[in-house]
Amino acid sequence: MAAEPEYGQRVETPGAVARDDWKNTILAGLANYIDAGSIVAGSTALALWTSMFHLTSTFTGLIGAFSSNAISAGVGALIGGRLCDQVGRKKIYQWDMLVYAAGMLVLVFAVRPWMIVVGFVLAGLAVGADIPASWTIIAEMAPDRRRGKHSGVAQVLWYLGPVVVLLAGVALSPLGVLGSRIIFAHLVVLAIVLWALRFRMRESTVWTTAKARATSAASGHFQELFQRDNLKAMAFLIGMYGIWNLWAGTNGFFFPYILHTVGSQTLAVSDGLQAASFFLGVLSIYFVFMRYSDRLDQRKMLASSFIVQIIGMGLLAVFHLTLPIALAYVILTGFGGGWGAQSFFQLWSGELFPTLLRSTAQGFMFAVVRIGLGIWSLWVPDIVKVGFTPLAWILTSFLVVAGIIGVLGAPRNAGKSLEEIQLDRRRMARERAARTQPAGPSPA
Repeated sequence: MAAEPEYGQRVETPGAVARDDWKNTILAGLANYIDAGSIVAGSTALALWTSMFHLTSTFTGLIGAFSSNAISAGVGALIGGRLCDQVGRKKIYQWDMLVYAAGMLVLVFAVRPWMIVVGFVLAGLAVGADIPASWTIIAEMAPDRRRGKHSGVAQVLWYLGPVVVLLAGVALSPLGVLGSRIIFAHLVVLAIVLWALRFRMRESTVWTTAKARATSAASGHFQELFQRDNLKAMAFLIGMYGIWNLWAGTNGFFFPYILHTVGSQTLAVSDGLQAASFFLGVLSIYFVFMRYSDRLDQRKMLASSFIVQIIGMGLLAVFHLTLPIALAYVILTGFGGGWGAQSFFQLWSGELFPTLLRSTAQGFMFAVVRIGLGIWSLWVPDIVKVGFTPLAWILTSFLVVAGIIGVLGAPRNAGKSLEEIQLDRRRMARERAARTQPAGPSPA
């Protein structure tokens, strides 16, 4: 009797191969659901915790800084990304779910302020380690001409997590803190189920092949990450995604808090508006990014996304934070963001680095981005106390700067295999070296 194939193992029929590809993408991409879910679950609970524990603005900023939205996720990505390239993707994305479940359990039963910080730190370390592993798996297992489409699935799941959590927050809002505990509990259950399902996934054959060919002198050493081409790619991606994420992270974690405290909206209205924003993101990822990123000019797609989001954020900077303005902001930034910076960051960060440095690079960049967001988050509550308008103008400027960096540096790799992209990069490096090499002595 033939052994049952593992998830991801190639079989003979094209239909089965396609189903296998999507199964791997979904199981890997669910890391995005629990990442975003934990961030937004924290945002829905923040106002309740503030009232229940009499939290100061400083402690509120501390929660945001060390949540799975920021510093702890950055540290987890830095460690997990490197381990992915050294010991394999499967070991990381399999076991980190148990650490995540432990962190969520602490939040479920949190009865002291310090437990909130501990729970978020554990969850952040886990999702931080999982993101480079899962994004790398998706990039390496996706068909060459459908890599954008498969990457989009992970982004749909990232946006879907907040939709489920926020709608649950609206439905459970009469229960107060108990409702938040139930939301965290559903993330515990999902993490344990995902941990069990991932056991049957296989290791990335792209990584195993590269590892088998490697010698002691082969690529994959950490210092190679800072060679010219890799450093240039990281600077571009960190600049675009990192600055954009200062806006996105503030929106994701603090928007319900801001609407409640500055816009005088109920928690149910605040959560409902943010759920609408993320749902519009799901629609735009599916109908725009997944359908066109593999065949249209990716630079123009990115530029259009930033323009729509800048207009949306500019509304909050120019006008008073009323419900109609908040609704217009939600529509523009929610729909416009789906085919924007985060979707292309995931896609390009899986393309621009060699196999044995791919997760290391993603983990390093994710660490810089999330830790930078964590430092910024320490100041957000105090800025809001001074006045919301200055914060809105700062966030608008973040989108403008990130958009300029993204449009100027966007690569053109649609439809190419990962191997073709690396061959092109090595060829360009050789040509550049030949141009800069001093000419030999002239013949007598």
